[in-house]
Amino acid sequence: MDTLPKLLLANAQKWGHRRPAIREKEYGIWQTQSWAAYAENVRDLALGLAALGFQRGDKLAIMGVNRPEMYWAMLAAQSLGGVPVPLFHDALPAEVQHLLDHCEAKIVLAETQEQVDKVLAVREGLPKLERLIYDDPRGMRKYTDPILIALAKVQEMGRQFREQQPHYFEQQVEATRPDDVAIISYRYDMAGVARGVMLTHRNLLANVENVLQVDALRPNDELMAFLPIAWLDDTFWSLAVALKVGCTINIPEEPDTLPRDLREIGPTSLVAPPRVWENLLAIIRVRVEDADIVKKSLYNYFLGLAQRMEEQRSAGRSPSLLQSLLYKIGDFLVYAPIKDHLGIRRLRFAYSGYAGGLLAPEIFSYFRALGVNLKQSYGLPEAATIVTVHRDGDVRSDTVGKPLPGVEVTISPEGEVLVRSEGVFQGYYRDPEATAAARSDGWLRTGDAGEFTEAGHLFILDRLAHVAKLADGSTFAPLWVESRLKYSPYIREAVAVGAGRPHVAALIVIDSENVARWAERQGLGHLAPEELVRHEAVQRLVHEEVRRVNQGLAASTRVQRFVILPRDWRPGDEEVTRSGQVRRDVVLKKYASLIEALYTDATSAELVTSVTYEDGRKAELRTQVSLITVQAPEEIGVAG
Repeated sequence: MDTLPKLLLANAQKWGHRRPAIREKEYGIWQTQSWAAYAENVRDLALGLAALGFQRGDKLAIMGVNRPEMYWAMLAAQSLGGVPVPLFHDALPAEVQHLLDHCEAKIVLAETQEQVDKVLAVREGLPKLERLIYDDPRGMRKYTDPILIALAKVQEMGRQFREQQPHYFEQQVEATRPDDVAIISYRYDMAGVARGVMLTHRNLLANVENVLQVDALRPNDELMAFLPIAWLDDTFWSLAVALKVGCTINIPEEPDTLPRDLREIGPTSLVAPPRVWENLLAIIRVRVEDADIVKKSLYNYFLGLAQRMEEQRSAGRSPSLLQSLLYKIGDFLVYAPIKDHLGIRRLRFAYSGYAGGLLAPEIFSYFRALGVNLKQSYGLPEAATIVTVHRDGDVRSDTVGKPLPGVEVTISPEGEVLVRSEGVFQGYYRDPEATAAARSDGWLRTGDAGEFTEAGHLFILDRLAHVAKLADGSTFAPLWVESRLKYSPYIREAVAVGAGRPHVAALIVIDSENVARWAERQGLGHLAPEELVRHEAVQRLVHEEVRRVNQGLAASTRVQRFVILPRDWRPGDEEVTRSGQVRRDVVLKKYASLIEALYTDATSAELVTSVTYEDGRKAELRTQVSLITVQAPEEIGVAG
């Protein structure tokens, strides 16, 4: 079983209608699809694509959110020897045109009318596009363009095709080979350039085997399919791992319903970027703030106990008998109810994926203290997602664990992390220069700076290009400072600066939802996001959070000045990649004048920014922002 479509057919034959393959929540109800139904839908769609002329090597672009139909499409394309190309559903038309043209998409599957409109708007610039399939028919009744065809119609064509050639699908699946390109996954570098990562079935399945040697999964396990389908992480877990193991993937109704849907499913394993874990902790903190004094006291006491015990375990010391007894009481009263509320009580293991930064050690240790077997992992699409991960019983909050079995990791003389394994990609689609730059003597150049600890754990410092020195020669790794700042539930993003400067300063983006709730509890009323940033009480709140973080940093890397930016950064903005990573180079250029002002005695500055709306319109915004000096512990108030 050396390709994903072969695994699908094997699972359908083994489990038929007896075991669930996919659950999707729609209109508040979980809809279950068996392995046999999964395979039938893939077969009908694949044959429908064949009837439309889709052949080996052709590209099927997929635009939508997590839905069973999107996974059918990926497997259908692979079954015919074609290549699925999942794209971000919220991409703007210009971006859609560039990616569809670059990947040479022959057919596009668009989930909704919104996605259809984007493709039609740029159709003239897509000479190789032949068909546009839509899934959701709502709003499509008056569309008459001959390029359009409904997904249901394509599947009906597939069933008719099968009547004429009953064995065609199985023959095509049998003809798939492990070295066929299984997916082109576009990733955005820090400069905002999209590159198509080509991975074969062999790449994906080899790395699945590596992961399963560390953390075994079983057919009755439940996974959550909530990461964007354009992220390779979703393909790896929701397709490759699920097909290899035979476990069930569960698709939330909407991204905003994830916390509720987690509670209903109770997954047995969970892989999520740091932002998800940060959001889960924020949910807990908000509830604790709203609790009565008795519940709050119980929480604080037993949380303190759990965190002390986690520190002891991390140091290799066993807890006392009394501590173990108290922990069981705490589990009954505090830890288990919290995990139940978040839907993570059944987790056997969970990964915090490295997404442009580590999960802050405090957040990581928090979940470990609750009894969640949370581990840090590190990887990148070019290495089939996962390179290193913690082992049970050997977990360190400030590292990303050890290399997977079958994966070699070394550090170059320049300090760059290099990777070699069977999971390393084939190259960037239609970009031989970038491919050559990413490889060196058989090694994948990650662009990350790192080092190994004495225990053999990999420690990631930052992007190699970002590690710098302050004016006094002190080494400065911005990522380390930023991850500490983002531990605060009130800070969503942070960019630390200081290369060649006398001290560290920071640009801060607040978590407007959490800060707004805090403001209401303080009796400040309901404040709009722009009002929150300007409010003196909020500035004092963020000041105290920064000052608290400084206490855990080396003196040379403590933040001495900061500014709260007037708006949030969302994936797709100039400042943030589609995967949520901050584009440091873009930020440094865009906010250059503001950064310069942070190194003066000024107490305020004018910020001029441009925004691009969903319809493509651009506007220029001018805002006056405060430049805040972080006071020493013995001083009172905020200067500026």
